[in-house]
Amino acid sequence: MSRASSHFDPSSVDVEAFLRDVRALRAEIDASVGEEDYAHLRKLERWGRTATAIGAATCWLMPNPLSAAALSLGRSTRWLLMHHVGHRGYDHVPGTPVERTSKGFAKGKRRFVDWFDWMLPEAWVFEHNVLHHSHTGEDADPDLLERNAEGTLRREDLPLFLRYTQLALLAITWRASYYAPETLASLRRKRRPDGPLTREEWGEVVRSGYVPYALWNFGVMPALFLPLGAWAAFSALCNSLGAEVLTNLHTFLVVGPNHTGEDLYRFDSEPEGRGERYLQQVLGTANYRTGGDVNDYLHLWLNYQIEHHLFPDLSMLQYQRVQPQVRALCERHGIPYIQESVWTRARKMVDIVVGKTSMRRLLRREGAGSPSPLSEVA
Repeated sequence: MSRASSHFDPSSVDVEAFLRDVRALRAEIDASVGEEDYAHLRKLERWGRTATAIGAATCWLMPNPLSAAALSLGRSTRWLLMHHVGHRGYDHVPGTPVERTSKGFAKGKRRFVDWFDWMLPEAWVFEHNVLHHSHTGEDADPDLLERNAEGTLRREDLPLFLRYTQLALLAITWRASYYAPETLASLRRKRRPDGPLTREEWGEVVRSGYVPYALWNFGVMPALFLPLGAWAAFSALCNSLGAEVLTNLHTFLVVGPNHTGEDLYRFDSEPEGRGERYLQQVLGTANYRTGGDVNDYLHLWLNYQIEHHLFPDLSMLQYQRVQPQVRALCERHGIPYIQESVWTRARKMVDIVVGKTSMRRLLRREGAGSPSPLSEVA
């Protein structure tokens, strides 16, 4: 697997030539889109529904890991679908109905069918699709973990074991404790200046996100098994709570490490031009092991993160097809293409978050006169 070189010189990259090659590759991708892309989406959707059905069919028997894991996989699958459909990955795929496009998926009442989570779909779309993808690795990126951990987990005066403990608590609760309020706060900043959520806005998080999600998964769903007895309802509640912990761990494991590690870059300025933006997307992003529907499904298709940040609106099938070409393109231009196992990337993320290591930094060199005006901070 390709790894970042300590001798990489960003100013050696001809960003305009890189841009031309990226655009040419995109033209090839667009020409290959067909009905099989939508069929592939439906297959993965069936996998998620099957997992949910298995979990529901066994959750009343007793508290057990099979049911919790199956329910968790079903919930994670809905996240997977929201990520790619919400990014317009199927808007231009032939034969795709409107409810499987960004115009209909999880919109209005379909939220409770397509992606019923702690957060509002429209808030997540703005925080992730707009802010994160437009400012990857910059201070304006709401998901820049190194910056977010400053003053908390990266505090030198805090014992290391307490930092690990806090990170573990975050990992098992993060969709509710971090993402739900952060996505709403990001959407709020679209309307008014920065600052903490007001009491009214926290009330919106609670009313629109926390209450309906918790009421269904930890109230109504277990109560449906009461006709089978109190033990059946109690078992269903335990398995639903276990599934919630597993879903948080699963999503945290595949989401957090994508842009965090001592071999990845964060940026002190916005890119100048499309070519430089593409370069920064690659330098600030890492892949996991890719290939095969089962492997990619378990990674929630976040193992193609480099390709996703170059081309956010592709179908999942297209990411499988284009990944070898993107890797070859980066190698041809001398750009580091980071790809390691999710476990290796998770370790590097943890080291950053607790303050054991730091990310690389790029700044702009005014009047450098080179193909790329970016240079690494010593």
